[in-house]
Formats: sequence, C-alpha cells, structure tokens
Amino acid sequence: MTKKKVWIDTDLSVGMKREKRAGYCDVDDGYAVLQLMKADTIEICGISAVFGNTVIENSYPLSQKMSTEFALGEIPVYKGAGEAINLKAVESNEAVDALAESLRKQPLVIMAIGPATNVGLLLLKYPELKRQILEVVLVAGRRTPKDYFKIGNQGNHAQDLNFDLDNDAFRLMFENGIPVTLCPFEISNKVWVKAEDLDALEKGDTGNQWLGKASRAWLKQWVDQGADGFNPFDVLASHYIISPEDIISEELNARLEIHPDDTVKENNKEVFKAYLLCDKKEGSPVKYCYDVVPDYHKKLMNSLLK
Repeated sequence: MTKKKVWIDTDLSVGMKREKRAGYCDVDDGYAVLQLMKADTIEICGISAVFGNTVIENSYPLSQKMSTEFALGEIPVYKGAGEAINLKAVESNEAVDALAESLRKQPLVIMAIGPATNVGLLLLKYPELKRQILEVVLVAGRRTPKDYFKIGNQGNHAQDLNFDLDNDAFRLMFENGIPVTLCPFEISNKVWVKAEDLDALEKGDTGNQWLGKASRAWLKQWVDQGADGFNPFDVLASHYIISPEDIISEELNARLEIHPDDTVKENNKEVFKAYLLCDKKEGSPVKYCYDVVPDYHKKLMNSLLK
C-alpha cells in the first residue's frame, strides 16, 4: 500500500507556559503530530516549526523532541518563521527551503496547524512549486462573524489564532489556487478529551504518557472555564488526513472580511479584526469540515493508543 506523503508545519507548545499571560499553552498540536506518527498509512517527510501558540524558540525544540523520542529521529525537523510574513521584506528560512526541496521530489499534503506563515513564504519564494502541493489542511475559519469560539461557559471567546496571526499567509494560498481544507472550531467543539482519556493515555507508550501528563494543566484551564474537557482542535486535521471518511465536510467558498473583534468584551465598534468566513457566496473554494462520525471519539483514542 502506498503511503500518503505528508509535511507537518506546527507551532508545537505542549507543556509550555504562556509568554504574555499566566497559564499553559495548547497541547492539541501534540495530539495531531503523534497521531500521524502512529498512522501506518502516512509517511511524514518533514516537520517545520513555526511561531504561534508559543515562540519559535519553544516550538522548534519541541518538534525535535517529538521526532527524536517518538519517531526514532527519522523525521527531519527544520526551524521556520518566528513572526508573520512581512510583505516589505520577504525572507525565506531553513524550513521553507527544506519544504521546497521536498516538493521538488514529490507532491505533498501539508498539515499546517499553526499560522500558515511558512506555506505563505514558500508561495512567495518558490511559486513554481505550488502545483506540487496536493492539499493544505488547516485549523481555521467560521461561517459567520458571530460564530464565536466559546471556551467553557464564562463568556470568553477565543481567537481564530492561526488565521489571526498571519492573514496574509491565507490570502496567498487563496490567490495561488492552493487546494485548502479547513477544520474549524465548528468541528473541533464536537470532540472532547476528558480526564478519563488522559488516564488511558498515561497507561500507554512513552509518547502517550508524555502527552497525557502534559495535558493535565491544559485540561484544568478548561475546567476552570466551566468545561469538563477540552477540544483537541488540531487532531481533526491529522485525522482528516489519515481517515477522511470519519470527517464530514462540504464545499464552500472562503473570503476575508473585517468585523468588530468578538474577543474584546464591551467592544462598541472600536476594535476590529479580519475574519476568515466560509459560505456559498463568492470566494475561494475550500473544503469545510464541520462534523464527525458518531463513533469518532473511540476511533480517535484507538489511533493514539495503538
């Protein structure tokens, strides 16, 4: 059986403390990367680190750690962008150059689960390779500007962080006609990882144990917000790549629009932001994932515990 060749672009932050406020960073990138590492049908051709949930100085060594400890060091890891694209001074980096070299050898699916900065830079610096990109799978988007990313029941809205941190990277993918699949909050908020799931992970192999233990602080932050688990956003992207039949999607069109920033409380049309909106109106075609099959949770846990 021919394996699907995948490049992972990630802002891994498992176990990291936040840089600008109290608390811990997201752990869901770790679930996505580990799930792909365990998949028999996937060949990971490389991992590129990017800023996002944490700084590049954290995501890069974490990417190295996952390759070294859970993939026998067989997956090459490269340091990518540490900030959003600056259109007035576009510079490549070792991750973008390595991705370009890999694309010259074969077409790839790219799982970009942080800001899509490295992908955007690739399209600017190596536009001749865009036809080698079979698909970019990302975690971003919503149907309307009032589809809020609600965390728990305390009235707090989360950012559409991957999109918010580099709008231009998404614009570049659309302008270049790249096949884009979006796994937004709409699908991830239907999947929950709870304390009993972490218990199961901690009884598994070393990768499972590491991920389970590191997820405890992240779970507590969600419980403190009134939830009884957390949504593993990025694992919907990896699961789609492995088993698209488990993910329910539809063809929509995407565009960027400016609206009041919903993450700012008591915002009387004073603070605005860009939104990545997907519907049937005019825009760039995307595959929009919005639901999972009924036994999805069992399939997810089985894929991690194998």
